[in-house]
Amino acid sequence: MLRRVLAVVLAAVSLAACATVRPTAPIAWAPPPPQAPPRLPFPIPRPLYIPPPYTGSRAFAGLPGWADDDHAGALAAFVAGCAVARDPALAETCRQARAEGPLGEADARRFLETHFRPERLAATGLLTAYFTPIYEARHRREGDFTAPVRPRPDDLPRSAAAGSPGSYADRAGIDRWPASDALAWMRPEDLLFLQIQGSGVLTFPDGERWRAVFDGANGAPFVGLAAPMRRLGLLDQDTSGERIRAWLADHRGPEADSVIEMDPRYVFFRLEADDGAEPAGAAGLRLIPGRALAVDPALHSMGEVLWVDACAPALPGAFPRYRRLAMALDTGSAIKGGVRADLYLGRGAGAGVEAGRVRHLLTLYRLVPVASAPDPLVALLSPGS
Repeated sequence: MLRRVLAVVLAAVSLAACATVRPTAPIAWAPPPPQAPPRLPFPIPRPLYIPPPYTGSRAFAGLPGWADDDHAGALAAFVAGCAVARDPALAETCRQARAEGPLGEADARRFLETHFRPERLAATGLLTAYFTPIYEARHRREGDFTAPVRPRPDDLPRSAAAGSPGSYADRAGIDRWPASDALAWMRPEDLLFLQIQGSGVLTFPDGERWRAVFDGANGAPFVGLAAPMRRLGLLDQDTSGERIRAWLADHRGPEADSVIEMDPRYVFFRLEADDGAEPAGAAGLRLIPGRALAVDPALHSMGEVLWVDACAPALPGAFPRYRRLAMALDTGSAIKGGVRADLYLGRGAGAGVEAGRVRHLLTLYRLVPVASAPDPLVALLSPGS
């Protein structure tokens, strides 16, 4: 009897529970709605900043290495590179700096601290360096000078010439082309490093000097040789540029050629008279040794003022740190990301040795004119907001 009563009670409860979720009208069958594609993260067109808690000299007091920089040299670099700035506030600061004329150390520091505020990019990245090489060349193939400096081909697609990926021939294929139109002949390892740097100076036995200027690439991605050479046991932990170049020179011929061709990217050149000055960067201005940076143009604009704080070098023999004001005046195919920069170090072998050892952990700050309105995204994401 009790078991029958419990069954009746449970049935009643079950019916009541169903009644609470049953719709008041029948639902017509329909196929399930298509699933929406996964939402991608909101695209941020430039890096996020961590604003300092102070303005003026108090803000710069916390900037690593600020007190030790050559502020007169830093201001001179700003004046030399700020003409390409598109931001109205930065252009006005540029006009004011030029009106001041050359300033001494104390006045230059005061100007910078008065007119800028530092904003740290909220990440760490990588600093490398580049230079203008000066290499021997020949007008015709002879001896060790077996690598042709090739002009831009007529059939090179515009996208490939600009460095975009495409289906154009890779380095190995181009190396096997006839070279009747060669502009000059170089040692193979020298040509490789000329292509990595993007420009350089060629010297000839008759005293001629010509500047080899970038005139397009095949669109293949740049592949650095350090990692594969170490993986193959060709190099130890010292993978500096000078060690790579020395190995290629010592193994010149088919063995070195097979290593060089692991980088599929190929650069074409044109020759111009060498005036002895520094080359122009992507901004159209002469690069400033030690004060010019190649940056990612998708995340930085030409003429930006940046503070470099780079330490923890990965290569032996490197300077322990680079801390300085520098101008964004150039770009590079391998320079991608908001906290990724390539520091220009000047012309010649000495600059090349130093540049080949720069691979440092990078913290980057943007120096923003105080007249600029705070970025709303910065304010939204800053601590305490």
